[in-house]
Amino acid sequence: MLLDIHTHAFHPKIASKAVAQLESHYGITMSGSGLLEDLDAVTRKAGLDGYVVHNAATAAAQVVPANNFAMALSLTCPRAVAFGSIHPDYEEWEAQLKRLQAHGIRGIKLHPEFQGFWLDDPRLEPIFETIGDSMMIMCHIGDALPPDENPSCPYKLAALIKKFPRVRFIAAHMGGYRHWKYALEALAGKNVYMDTSSSLAFIDDDTLHGLWKKHPREQWLFGSDWPLFDPASEQKMLRKRLGISDSALADLMGNGALALGLRAQD
Repeated sequence: MLLDIHTHAFHPKIASKAVAQLESHYGITMSGSGLLEDLDAVTRKAGLDGYVVHNAATAAAQVVPANNFAMALSLTCPRAVAFGSIHPDYEEWEAQLKRLQAHGIRGIKLHPEFQGFWLDDPRLEPIFETIGDSMMIMCHIGDALPPDENPSCPYKLAALIKKFPRVRFIAAHMGGYRHWKYALEALAGKNVYMDTSSSLAFIDDDTLHGLWKKHPREQWLFGSDWPLFDPASEQKMLRKRLGISDSALADLMGNGALALGLRAQD
C-alpha cells in the first residue's frame, strides 16, 4: 500500500486561514487548498492508495476539537488515516489518548514550534511513557533557528529515542527541516522512522545521500507535506535526486508504512 505519510487537511471554516499562516511562516506558496476533497484528488492523481492527515492543537482548548475532526475523517473518508493531537497543557491527556485509541486512531502529531512547547518539555515524558508502542508519534523536527534555540531538533529527539525505546517516533522532514546536517549526526541509523516531506527542495546532495546511505531503507516513509507540496511532484523529485528506480521508490513508499501497520481502508 502506497501512502503519503505526511499531509494536512483542515475544516472548511479555517482552511484558507491555515494555508495563509503556513505560507507566512515558511515563505512558500502552497500547492494546495488545505481542503480534504482536494487532498483526496491529488493523492489519487499521484497513484497513492491513501494518506495520513495531521493536525496539531496549538492550545489545550483545541485538543478535543482537533481530535473530533480526526475521528470524523476516519469515519467519512476511507482513504484517510487520521492522527490525533495532544498538548502538554491539556490535563486530561490520558483520557484523550484512550478515546483516540477506542476510535481506531493510530498516532498523534506533535509540532513544538506551532504548539508552543519544547520537545524536551518534561511534561511530555509521562505521555510518551503511557503511549509506549501503542501509538506512533509524528514529530515536526527542525526550523530556521539552531538546535539550542529551536523548540525541536534532531538532538532533542535522539535523547527521547534513547529514553523511550518502545515509542515509535517518526522524524518529519528527513529528520529535521533545515537541520539535516544534525539529523545525519544524531538520527541517521537510529531507532526512528524518517519521512521525506518538505526537504527535497532545500537539502544539499551530499547530506541527502548521506542520510539515504546511513538510514535503514525500511525506516523511510514518503511524505509530501501537502498542501505545501504536491505528492506527484515530490515522487518525481525523490526518484531523480536519489537516482532510484520506480520499484525502489515504491518500496520506499510502502515498506515503512507496512512496518508501522498503517493502511487506508479503501
